[in-house]
Amino acid sequence: MSSHIGWVMLIVVAAGCAATQKPSGRVEDTAESRATITEVDLPERQVTLKDDQGRELVVEVSDQVKSLDRVKAGDEVVVSYTTAVAWQVMRAGEATPGVSEKATFNTERAGEKPAGTLGRTVTLTTTITAVDLSKDTVTLTGLDGKPRTIKVREPADLRKVQVGDLVEITYSEAVAIAVRATAKK
Repeated sequence: MSSHIGWVMLIVVAAGCAATQKPSGRVEDTAESRATITEVDLPERQVTLKDDQGRELVVEVSDQVKSLDRVKAGDEVVVSYTTAVAWQVMRAGEATPGVSEKATFNTERAGEKPAGTLGRTVTLTTTITAVDLSKDTVTLTGLDGKPRTIKVREPADLRKVQVGDLVEITYSEAVAIAVRATAKK
């Protein structure tokens, strides 16, 4: 009989932990643009692009692009720009306030049409110094010691946080560029 009580207590504790799970979330946005290559000047490493509204733009191509010689007039250039913000609340002691930054850069493989991604991620971990349920706000103290009050997206989440909790906020942005051959007609 006492072993059943132990299991019941374990289930009650686990359910309580799940019910008070700290809030987290993510918001992402992507924009895409396309243009057609109208001219390639290999010696000058310049490509002329024309968008769907007829506007032209001359772009200087970095030496890091190894396969510019594979690009020709009529190819399509696709540029995607993505931003994202993610956040996670943690109990005091689960992390240390601070900031970190990471950059990434990738280019095409040998023999492929030019492509690449450039990205940056900044992560800030800060402390909750006030919670105002009547205004649906939380105050965070930045690394500079200055408080910043933020209106929360989900007011119900405020009941799951407390002063002293940490918030890890990660901002990411990335640009992806790819050249694609157009379908032969």
